Amino acid sequence: MKQLFFIISVIALLSITSCRDDFELEPSSGRLEFSQDTLYLDTVFTNTGSSTYSFKVYNRGDQDIRIPSIQLGQGENSNFRLNVDGVAGKTVNDINILAKDSIFVFVEVTADIQELSQNDLSFLYTDQINFDSDINMQQVELVTLVQDAHFLFPDRFEDGSTETLSLGLDAEGEEIRIDGFVLDQEHLRFTNEKPYVIYGFAGVPSGETLSIEAGARIHFHDNSGIIAANGASVQAIGGLSNDPELMENEIIFEGDRLEPAFSETPGQWAAIWLTEGSTNHIFDHVTIKNSTVGILMDSNDGTGQPTLRLKNTQIYNSANLGLLARTGFIDGENVVINNSGQASLNLSLGGRYNFRHSTFANYWQNGFRQFPSVLIENNLESGETLFIADLIEANFSNCIIYGNENIELLFNQVDEAAFNYKFENCLLRFNDINNQFVENELYNFENSTLFENMILNETPLFLNEQENQMIISNDSPASGAGNPTTASEVPLDILGRDRTQNPDMGAYQSIQFEK
Repeated sequence: MKQLFFIISVIALLSITSCRDDFELEPSSGRLEFSQDTLYLDTVFTNTGSSTYSFKVYNRGDQDIRIPSIQLGQGENSNFRLNVDGVAGKTVNDINILAKDSIFVFVEVTADIQELSQNDLSFLYTDQINFDSDINMQQVELVTLVQDAHFLFPDRFEDGSTETLSLGLDAEGEEIRIDGFVLDQEHLRFTNEKPYVIYGFAGVPSGETLSIEAGARIHFHDNSGIIAANGASVQAIGGLSNDPELMENEIIFEGDRLEPAFSETPGQWAAIWLTEGSTNHIFDHVTIKNSTVGILMDSNDGTGQPTLRLKNTQIYNSANLGLLARTGFIDGENVVINNSGQASLNLSLGGRYNFRHSTFANYWQNGFRQFPSVLIENNLESGETLFIADLIEANFSNCIIYGNENIELLFNQVDEAAFNYKFENCLLRFNDINNQFVENELYNFENSTLFENMILNETPLFLNEQENQMIISNDSPASGAGNPTTASEVPLDILGRDRTQNPDMGAYQSIQFEK
């Protein structure tokens, strides 16, 4: 009998407690706390969705509470979007928070700058999230910057297909196509008035030149880039700023994600592709960052002049290769390449190359890297076919070749084609700890016809190689070790400082680091 009474009592107790869910909750009454009172969403391009941002709402009290309403100040007209504890909408009602607990609020924004402002290229757009109403209202401010841009993209046809570009035929005779479009005359000059955002590959047609003004900013969506056809040219000619810390006159190629978390993320876009037969390319005071391949150069134009001239050009954070040239003809000075998933510089399948006062480094930290900073080849294996071509010349003078691996220079040579190279007044990391190359004459650093005035395995003392700050210290072994004759050919470093007196190796004249 006592046991039966106990069971009935337990059932009754459970019945009572199970009815307490809703009416035991108290209204929030202005007692919420927030992880931040203002949420700053980073700059977005007009009509382009932002990343998702979040903050937490806390119930610090001992009682479960209910928030009657959470809504954007501009209501349904707001360009912000909310997701509150899994519920999406611009107004969300009756959200519960247990005692000593919290919920997440997620925020996104997509805005049309033409609707916000008719005059400015960028517009500060704000709103607020209202928690509850009247005297109990609490707010979290929302702030973002919306920036205007030129948007270039492939046409979309009535059948749902998208414009593509032909890359010719593959080995089986099938046409190769990529998402892209041909730039018309109106868009063959990129100005610095507002940024350009490119979706797909922007094709420079044969016989035309894409001219890019100093200070222009070009942003690429995923799997996008620039491709120059046979007979086409790309000429991106920037300039120095009066303040070395500013880059308003430099031309920058990068991805279209403007959030700080993406500022140094590799592989956000494809490449600048200079196809076979394209000609007369110039990049001066240019930074190329966060691509898969920075510059891909297929062959040369067959003339006696360099097909690609690189001056004061930086290539950083390439998921695969910084600069890949196949049978290219390149003249480079004050070139800096760092942080590449494979090689920073790959001179493949022969060609002609001259680099002066350049820095080729690789401090890749995003995974295993099997290639050195600089890889030079006169052959290319594709499937079961081996292609060969003469390496007519590969000259490096007053350069730094370094990185976080022991061997940062490798040659891939076959005897059936020429293989000519010369390194003069260069600092090189080649720490052959396993004596793998002792008997290999390609790496005979005592042979002055191949290597002259070399500094081996001494740390160049970069300012911050992980952040691509490749300037060297006054205490660097490369300081004052350059060849004055070469320096007279390139009298200014990449920052415009005179190097004719006591020149250093690499693209930068050294400075005194702050302690």
